[in-house]
Amino acid sequence: MSETSQSPETPRSPDAPETSENRLRKELPEEVRAEEARARENPESPDAEAEPSKPVLTGRQRLVKGLWPPRVSRAQFIVALLLFGLGFGLAVQVASNSDSDGALRGARQEDLVRILDELDDRTQRLEEEKQGLEDQRTELENSSDQAEEARKQTVEKEKQLGILAGTVAAQGPGITLTIGDEKGTVEADMLLDAIQELRAAGAEAIQVNGVRVVAGTYLTDVSGGVAVDGNKISAPYRFKVIGKPQDLEPALNIPGGVVQTLEKEQATVTVERSDKIIVDALRPAKRPDYARSSSQ
Repeated sequence: MSETSQSPETPRSPDAPETSENRLRKELPEEVRAEEARARENPESPDAEAEPSKPVLTGRQRLVKGLWPPRVSRAQFIVALLLFGLGFGLAVQVASNSDSDGALRGARQEDLVRILDELDDRTQRLEEEKQGLEDQRTELENSSDQAEEARKQTVEKEKQLGILAGTVAAQGPGITLTIGDEKGTVEADMLLDAIQELRAAGAEAIQVNGVRVVAGTYLTDVSGGVAVDGNKISAPYRFKVIGKPQDLEPALNIPGGVVQTLEKEQATVTVERSDKIIVDALRPAKRPDYARSSSQ
């Protein structure tokens, strides 16, 4: 009688019901099934006892394990520190801009209208100056006696430059700004802000307590007052300013401007318009040590 050999595992028919063991074996990876087979063949092996106790991590758990705790290199730390400093600087800049614009945000409608009018006046002054220069050029080009016309314009320009340089006296309409400082809180930078605001509003000549203000004027704090170009002056500080009064006075009274700043320091400020302001403090003409005219 012949013996029929049978394989260890009889293939399951497609129509046979799928048991839970077969379904689990189908879902497990090949490596896990191979390890289970080795564990069944050698149950006393230490590897077989150790492997089942090791938990199998999911994809999300492996991702979390790779991200935490963070492993930061020195270069990454330096880059992060630089980015933090940059962000902090931007935040400070935005905060400072917000503070500077706060006065305008809280300003009344009439104050905003006055500021816009002042800007329009400045634009108009620049346009008039531009037109005057173009007219001078046209006169030089069309004049029959160009040499005589050039001489007249040179004399007029010399007078204008003398006023700006403080070497000649000047008179004209303007304002008188008086700052009282009984508390001694007014400092040099506050007076410098007033001078800059007046210049921006079109001031053509300025004198402070008998000292002529020119382009190179500097102010410093000294005991008992302020020094202008090394000349000590004390309160009350009286500014004589030649320019258009309708532009000079509003420039000082804008929200957050010179007058409000001084009043916060408990100083008194008065502004008076006048049709005739005399600026007679003179500065000696200084000959440059190295600069020479390039005209031939």
